[in-house]
Amino acid sequence: MREIPVDDVTVIPVGGEQPYEVLVGADLTERLPSILPGAAQAAVLFTESVRETAERAGAGMRAAGVEVLPIEVPDAEAGKTLEVAARCWDALGGANFTRSDAVIGVGGGATTDLAGFVAAAWLRGVRWVPVATSVLGMVDAAVGGKTGINTAAGKNLVGAFHPPAGVLCDLASLASLPAEELVPGLAEVVKCGFIADPVILDLVEANAAVLTAAEPEAATGSVLREVIERSIRVKARVVSEDLRESGLRQILNYGHTLGHAIEKVEGYRWRHGQAISVGLVYAAVLARRAGRLDEATADRHRQILTRLGLPVSYPAQAWPDLLEAMRVDKKARGAILRFVVLDGLARPSILEGPDEELLYAAYQEVSE
Repeated sequence: MREIPVDDVTVIPVGGEQPYEVLVGADLTERLPSILPGAAQAAVLFTESVRETAERAGAGMRAAGVEVLPIEVPDAEAGKTLEVAARCWDALGGANFTRSDAVIGVGGGATTDLAGFVAAAWLRGVRWVPVATSVLGMVDAAVGGKTGINTAAGKNLVGAFHPPAGVLCDLASLASLPAEELVPGLAEVVKCGFIADPVILDLVEANAAVLTAAEPEAATGSVLREVIERSIRVKARVVSEDLRESGLRQILNYGHTLGHAIEKVEGYRWRHGQAISVGLVYAAVLARRAGRLDEATADRHRQILTRLGLPVSYPAQAWPDLLEAMRVDKKARGAILRFVVLDGLARPSILEGPDEELLYAAYQEVSE
């Protein structure tokens, strides 16, 4: 597959049984009508923080003769609930949404996860497009067709594989993000560097100050754009080969077993990237203690994430709750825990059924 720059827009193809394109650039909402031809109606799910972008998306669809149904949803993980999804479905039903209509999700990863799940379940699947406005949304949630909501049992345990009709990554929206919202998304960027593209790590290490500045010129600057596009390429390659996480796609969960457990224990008060940052350090320590990963590469996890100002530790007393939460991780098989680990830089693999003493010993190195 080939990437094609179009008027400063990078087009990254995603293959598989339902191919689509990821467009990376600024102010892309005018492209929505061409991605969703034939739609009579479009529901635009959005949060208050991105209302302006959502209104532009709606205006573009209306100009193309499409009726627009705006649906405001709660921000972040508070929006990824069955109750919010049900409210969206009620709105679609009230508007007589048909199979030819579409759902547009404007916002960060939580909003696009919700929008995709709403679209996947309505009439057993209607078209949808995520308009990602955060780093996390661009490099992780919007690409790959995994949609879902959270339950009391854990994160993303209810969902569906439902590829979008296309993905828009709106770099202009990053200019208004404060550092505390922009930086956590870089944990997923770092993850992509460790599992597949070490050039990302070099770029982050050399430009950490620029990447964490959250200044308008930095937001659409060459370094941030390059690491975002490189991360999208990593995910595009993986999901093109394995949509339904039957094998290769599991590597994208590097750092997520402990990370998701932290999110659950925190009641989703921590940002996803903060939890994944700790999870990445834990996975590296676990691999090193299991004799799978060299010490220098393991230590590099902590160093690079610390340089970005992301957390690399979690309270020691939380271990029993974290272990219980990890047992319902999607990668577990029965009572057997499975962790994505590294056998070397850009050499991901699976550690299956590690001894609890090993798990605890590794956690002691990331506890505070």
